[in-house]
Amino acid sequence: MTLPDGPLTLSGAGGEFATPGPRFTSRVAYAAAHVVADPAAENVPGAPAAVDWDATLAFRRHLWAYGFGVAEAMDTAQRGMGLDHPTARELIRRSAALARAEGGTIAAGVATDQLPAGPATLDQVRAAYAEQLADVQAAGAVPVLMCSRHLAAAARSADDYLETYGKLLSETDRPVVLHWLGPAFDPALAGYWGDDDPLRAMDTVVGLIEAYATKVDGIKLSLLDAELEIALRRRLPSGVRMYTGDDFNYPALIRGDTDGHSDALLGVLAAIAPPAAAALRALDAGDLDGYDRLLDPTLPLARHLFAAPTYHYKTGIVFLAWLAGHQDHLTMVGGLHSGRSPAHLARLIRLADAAGLLPDADLAAARINAWGTTVGVATPCTGSR
Repeated sequence: MTLPDGPLTLSGAGGEFATPGPRFTSRVAYAAAHVVADPAAENVPGAPAAVDWDATLAFRRHLWAYGFGVAEAMDTAQRGMGLDHPTARELIRRSAALARAEGGTIAAGVATDQLPAGPATLDQVRAAYAEQLADVQAAGAVPVLMCSRHLAAAARSADDYLETYGKLLSETDRPVVLHWLGPAFDPALAGYWGDDDPLRAMDTVVGLIEAYATKVDGIKLSLLDAELEIALRRRLPSGVRMYTGDDFNYPALIRGDTDGHSDALLGVLAAIAPPAAAALRALDAGDLDGYDRLLDPTLPLARHLFAAPTYHYKTGIVFLAWLAGHQDHLTMVGGLHSGRSPAHLARLIRLADAAGLLPDADLAAARINAWGTTVGVATPCTGSR
């Protein structure tokens, strides 16, 4: 096969954003970061994750340099899809220590993945959450109470969710971020919060937040439904943030309207950090046209990156990190580098170039051609004109 639309000469537009500028201030934005696998280790499906710690932490420095907080050990880091709990705990510990040393902002996922796959009681789910919450608080990161497959399987009603989260919130020593991840990202989470109807589930979420408003910094919503996000955002108590997790509609949601805006906790931000930071600085200055000009070209890429099956977006994230020079290989923990087809990734190349995400066009072209040889795709690709 060949690249869509024939040979490609990269634009070199990514060089415009190669140097970080002043930090943006009008929005809080966390980039959910991936992990870099050790390519010499047995990172195959079902094996414990083996991480290249130096490259993984270097990528976090890159995100902090552009002004983003790091959302650590979330689904972008393959939590539940290759990143096992012991490695996630070590990742949080190392990243939080580096954040303290470098003045970076960090949030970290709290889950129940130390429990074995299969049925668990509600008491076991609460205990698992509490153990990880204590670990994240001890590390000094903002806790993100991730959706739990175990809780989704064990809960029989909305009251089970309210009781489980209520006990955790009553015991936390700092405000947390709640997390509502839809079934597009993880089919096991269908019906989360006790109802398949998201509007009725929203009533449960709002009731929980109102009861514990001082313990909730915000909620990350990843349902890929902009109207639903705006409806929930308008119901949040004063001071509780909406963190958009909508990788299909984030430019408009972050830009906001007369009723408010969303902050961000997004996997796509890790891939688009340089132009996204420039866009957010334009927003700081009230330059809405500049914001749109910088961020809108990233949206076609994001919609392709997160296309169904959405949960395989991590493969594209790592592919882009490799093309941008943040790592020197494509191996992923759990063997997930096979999660997207050559045709999908070939299209991603053009979208990344159009969005200004390839800072070194010659390096990217060399890697694209090498990749094309290994997967049987005739590129051909050349560096900037």
